[in-house]
Amino acid sequence: MQKATNITWHKGNITPKDREERNGHKGAVIWFTGLSGSGKSTIAVETEKRLFDIGAHAFVLDGDNVRHGLNKNLGFSPEDREENIRRIGEVAKLFADAGFLALTAFISPYRNDRDAARALLEEGRFIEVFVKADVETCKERDPKGLYEKAFKGEIKEFTGVSAPYEEPLKPELVVDTTELSVEQSVQKIMDCLAERGILGE
Repeated sequence: MQKATNITWHKGNITPKDREERNGHKGAVIWFTGLSGSGKSTIAVETEKRLFDIGAHAFVLDGDNVRHGLNKNLGFSPEDREENIRRIGEVAKLFADAGFLALTAFISPYRNDRDAARALLEEGRFIEVFVKADVETCKERDPKGLYEKAFKGEIKEFTGVSAPYEEPLKPELVVDTTELSVEQSVQKIMDCLAERGILGE
């Protein structure tokens, strides 16, 4: 719901086509979703490096990092999770409109929230990447020690344990990190971006 009134959208003089020609690639959002420990942040950071190395303008918006600043007033209730993703969807769109490849690494457990983020962009500029790994695998990795605490009941509303995760139904790409290495996962993403015309020749 729009609270502010008497506001007008101001258009600039630089078109998305202008930015695309300058950058050599389209502005887009690559939305990584999956359980904690599935490998989202690791793969996003490595993809950012690969894109940087070929001269692309890319930036990772990481779930934990964003909660240190922009979303530090939000918890993990369903309502706060929804607002967390709403805000980052808007920020990611701004990055894409500026000609960047915005890589978002968020659990983003609810389909409706991810669909709302997708709806902010034109067709073809939102690439949903499902970083797939089952709870047992994520628990074994447990890079932050969170699953152990969640199973003990020390962390409430933990996705995959005491809160739901809704898998994407039709993501642009599935990266199964129980089978693929980080390097293989990144290559699949780079190939996807090229095939879908996000990256230039």
